[in-house]
Amino acid sequence: MAFARLRWGRSDGGELHNADVEPISGDYLNLRYRLLPYNYTLAREAHDTGLPMMRPLRLYHPDDPEVVRQARHYLWGRSVYLPAGDWYDWWTNQKLAGARTVSRNVDLGTLPLYVRAGAIIPLDPVRQFTAQAVSGPTTIQVYSGADGDFVLHDDDTSIRLTWSDSARRLRVEGSSGVARTFVVRLLPEETEKPLTFSGWLSEVQF
Repeated sequence: MAFARLRWGRSDGGELHNADVEPISGDYLNLRYRLLPYNYTLAREAHDTGLPMMRPLRLYHPDDPEVVRQARHYLWGRSVYLPAGDWYDWWTNQKLAGARTVSRNVDLGTLPLYVRAGAIIPLDPVRQFTAQAVSGPTTIQVYSGADGDFVLHDDDTSIRLTWSDSARRLRVEGSSGVARTFVVRLLPEETEKPLTFSGWLSEVQF
């Protein structure tokens, strides 16, 4: 599931009073609002299943002895140990092998963030507050290299997104009959295709 794909790195609090921090904070607030459909889905899953939005890393990787040793690490947490599998740097799309601790040189404006291969991440256009209407479509970012699935929740509507890596195909299924338009972006290639979702079943082929 996609909530197991994102890993936040550590940030340095030594720049707290740096004047350059304000525009950088604005950039991350914009990212937060772009990730609203992702976080909304985590909140819905927390309501439906009882799982917290921040989930222990060992919940999904109990066979990795390093994960078990680092018992305080989370899948929406602050460590840069990457479990087994392929991962991508969110900012550069660089592919990294997991089962190791990653060191990354960063500047003030870059928070280390990694996405697992097979992740499906919905991103809305930038908004300034939660209830603000946006006119552009939701972008579905698919990270190639493994199969993946994600159930996108939007109030009473649930849409299942399934990525077949061997077929290079994204399948979109629902039961509401409500049509939506998406932009599907395949990474790390950065190839984009429009997708008109019928409300029942649609596919996009790469």
